[in-house]
Amino acid sequence: MKPTIDLTDKVALITGASRGIGRAIAEAYAAAGAKVVLASRKQAGLDEVAEAIRGQGGEALPLAAHTGDDEAVQSLVEQATAVYGGIDILVNNAATNPHFGPLLTSEESHWDKILDVNVKGYFRVAKGCVASMKARGGGKIINVASVAGLEAQPMMGIYCVSKAAVLMLTPVLANELAADNIQVNAIAPGFIKTRFSGALWQNEQIYETVIQSVPQKRMADPSELTGIALYLASAASSFTTGATFVIDGGQMAGSSVRM
Repeated sequence: MKPTIDLTDKVALITGASRGIGRAIAEAYAAAGAKVVLASRKQAGLDEVAEAIRGQGGEALPLAAHTGDDEAVQSLVEQATAVYGGIDILVNNAATNPHFGPLLTSEESHWDKILDVNVKGYFRVAKGCVASMKARGGGKIINVASVAGLEAQPMMGIYCVSKAAVLMLTPVLANELAADNIQVNAIAPGFIKTRFSGALWQNEQIYETVIQSVPQKRMADPSELTGIALYLASAASSFTTGATFVIDGGQMAGSSVRM
């Protein structure tokens, strides 16, 4: 199907692009004509995604980088700029969650790792891309947050705190970058069936509890986030900034009613 949004001549950097939500967005952007820079920690996974995109006629540059490392982020942006001339679109998606359990059973190391990647990592990559966006006359920053930043989720306390921080980081950056024609928005997905969310759907008891909180009574496929991701990357969202778009099958809308 031919995409209705055209990203031809745009360069998009997507972190956490080797699987799940990041991969789905990267593939959608490439199908819409963008040159996509794929980033995650492991090169092998990125190479697989790049090959798939090229097989569909798209253009992709796979670059391994850990967003928790300042030097790695700087190198990532420099390499992308050297190849494609700059960056127009950033999708901050890389995330981690090494602690699943009651908050008070967590350790300092869990806090450090989660906040360093999920919050400071978003800041690092945004900071690295802004100069290029300004030079190109504007840009788009899309932060992948979560409904976990809007409503506490059991056993995911630090992750919830980190995603709440992303939801505030978004309007802060939106205000600071508005004069530079850079729009900054967030997507807050609900329950999406990915390897990252495996702890929620691989356990039947947890899965049934989760699904009861979703009016549509199902988890989403990562591809169901690509529509909003395309809109936020395109000229169609030129007057949209500082906003959070909840894509959750009605979970937040129906969170006060449990049938």
